[in-house]
Amino acid sequence: MNGPSARSISKGSITGTRYVVKKGDTLYSIAWGANKDFINLASTNKLPKPYTIYPGQVLSLNSKKTVTNSKPSPKPTSTVKKWPVKADKPVEKQVATSSVESEASKKEWSKKQLDPSQKPAYSVTTNQQDANQVIHKPTELPAKVSKWSWPVNGKVIGTFSAKEQGNKGIKIAGNRGDAIRAAASGRVVYAGSALRGYGNLVIIKHSDDYLSAYAHADKILVKEKQVVNVGQTVAKMGSTGTNRVMLHFEIRYHGKSVNPLKFLPRK
Repeated sequence: MNGPSARSISKGSITGTRYVVKKGDTLYSIAWGANKDFINLASTNKLPKPYTIYPGQVLSLNSKKTVTNSKPSPKPTSTVKKWPVKADKPVEKQVATSSVESEASKKEWSKKQLDPSQKPAYSVTTNQQDANQVIHKPTELPAKVSKWSWPVNGKVIGTFSAKEQGNKGIKIAGNRGDAIRAAASGRVVYAGSALRGYGNLVIIKHSDDYLSAYAHADKILVKEKQVVNVGQTVAKMGSTGTNRVMLHFEIRYHGKSVNPLKFLPRK
């Protein structure tokens, strides 16, 4: 991943009713650290798509209250540490704040809302894909998930636990390089390694209600905003962020982890 590295945030490490954005934060990682639904967090702070946030920005973590989402005043140019950019050359296309999308807002984001004097707190430059890889434009997601499928064909070595510190998904054994497939059709809303303990991670949004997550991948094969079909390969199995080759797989309903075994077909 090129560009500045994302800042890792442990789940549950953010407490209080307000949070000051730091360089490397994403809206998704802040929501993860605060045990909040990122869609509700965006709505609470009146963040339009694509949910760009800035260092120094104050976010409300209290869903019952909203705050005016103003940008911090730029510091003097003599004290601002800028990311190196070569002059007279095009800058690579970047995806700000992990490009996490939701259907909570139907308004189109206007580029005029982005202050050119500010830089996003987090940008990802996606890896070059295979020349045959087709990147689709975002489309409306279905109202419900019509079919769930196993992401890999391996033995379940870790089961779901609803306890506060329990396993929020299932762990499936396999071999390095095994194909990890989309458990349902949807759109990729995150592809990266910013969340501590998850290694290379892909998150797919399937409807307004459901997300699925695929962690510890050796290689990610999709880009954010890409539409994928059920059974399509999205990554290769690996051991990033853990001590053995496996897939950590989660299904989330309205941002809350649920037991994947209640959705996947019986083997």
